[in-house]
Amino acid sequence: MPRRPLIDADLRAGLAIGLVVGLAWVAALLWGYVPLGGAAPAALPVHRAPAVSPAHADFGREEASADVRLLADWIIETHDNGERDFVLVDKRNAKLFVFEARGRLAGATPVLLGFAVGDDTAPGVAAKPLSQILPAERTTPAGRFLSQAGLNAAQEEVIWVDYDAAVSMHRLRPMHARERRLQRLASPTSADNRISSGCINVPVEFFDHILWPRLRLGRQGVVYVLPETRPLSTAFAVPVRDGD
Repeated sequence: MPRRPLIDADLRAGLAIGLVVGLAWVAALLWGYVPLGGAAPAALPVHRAPAVSPAHADFGREEASADVRLLADWIIETHDNGERDFVLVDKRNAKLFVFEARGRLAGATPVLLGFAVGDDTAPGVAAKPLSQILPAERTTPAGRFLSQAGLNAAQEEVIWVDYDAAVSMHRLRPMHARERRLQRLASPTSADNRISSGCINVPVEFFDHILWPRLRLGRQGVVYVLPETRPLSTAFAVPVRDGD
């Protein structure tokens, strides 16, 4: 009777297969392809830092001068307004822009401004009656102002821009018929929008529905009045451009 082998053929085949599989797993572990848990891991995701784009004020479809856009972007980038809504007054184009605190335009409108071209308040003008203010003294001063809602001497609601100089934003008042303030405001050019003693005259509907709700009592804002006789960079810390 022939001697039975110590390990039959089927068992030898199984051991051989097991040895091959085991060596394959060892090789895979050594090369880092297969984790101890089993399946091979998916490729590690590549995280790239998003491109950093500068903040910009959102004008929507509203037209604005290069200086207005530069100043608005600077305000947003530097958070110069803090958490306050803010207003830009473009004297050269007789236009007012109201922004939400984060830089989205709430509305824009033509306005009437001080009769005289100039960026400074005439000394002592606030103490004079309107009838004694000379034409050359009727300026709308440029600069950065913290607004203050209140009442003027006639008990009208106003937004004070420069309280000490008695300069405010208020609803358009017809005043004297010969001044034709309503017609000036409605004209397509800004050349005839210089008629006030220095205050910023705002259309009634715009004042009531856009300006006053944002800067009313208890909601202080920031008002930026752009200069008209000198570069923007002399009034605000904006980047100096070629030609300034």
